[in-house]
Amino acid sequence: MSQLITDKLRFTAEENKITILHAVESGSRAWGFASPDSDYDIRFIYKNEPSWYLSLWEKADVIEFMTDQDLDGSGWDLAKALKLLAKSNAPLIEWLYSPIVYYSNDSFVKQMHLFAADCFSPIATLHHYLGTTKNFMEACNLEHVKLKNYFYALRTALAGKWIIENNSFPPVAFDDLLPIAPLEIQEKTIMLREIKAEKEEKYLHPKDEIITDFLLKTINNNQEKASSLNPGKKINSKLEDFFRAEIKQ
Repeated sequence: MSQLITDKLRFTAEENKITILHAVESGSRAWGFASPDSDYDIRFIYKNEPSWYLSLWEKADVIEFMTDQDLDGSGWDLAKALKLLAKSNAPLIEWLYSPIVYYSNDSFVKQMHLFAADCFSPIATLHHYLGTTKNFMEACNLEHVKLKNYFYALRTALAGKWIIENNSFPPVAFDDLLPIAPLEIQEKTIMLREIKAEKEEKYLHPKDEIITDFLLKTINNNQEKASSLNPGKKINSKLEDFFRAEIKQ
């Protein structure tokens, strides 16, 4: 599958006349709790030719594709990516630290890591994860729950908890987040992940009150602590200088 993904990225770059700077897996496969029928969520950052940025007219700064092999691709132009990085955009930072990398320009990613650390806003990032957790709670309160919903809620709830406790961006891999949960939740989660690894996405699992109660308590705690977090630094001029240098290369 890796070769198929690499070939698709190469074709996408040639078709759109772009240079891909970083391409990774996102979603459940990167986080570590995929189901057998999970899509491949391919995410990438790219740059256009210098003349593309000199146009009078607004142009699409996103490239997307979906294939019959369940390759779900989405890429962001460099300018868009840097603007989002300035806001400590959590999905973008996750791309930069994904454990599954399909292609990467090492010097580019090294600099993006430095910028991500400078731009990191604990309060903005916590609110992103907090909002995502809340979005899954209605589904998690049903009598029968898709395991995907449990895991998405658990991952984002623990990511928020991590930010509060460590004042740093949370790990992308779920296995690195799980140890901050109570032992009972860790054991339950490991059991549920074993089931998820064997079941298709549509499988419905009986509601687990212990998991649901933990999610609600974590949401409340994350919400209470949010106001005490700092907003991060603004480094817009550095990002703009980097952008100009990058598109000239």
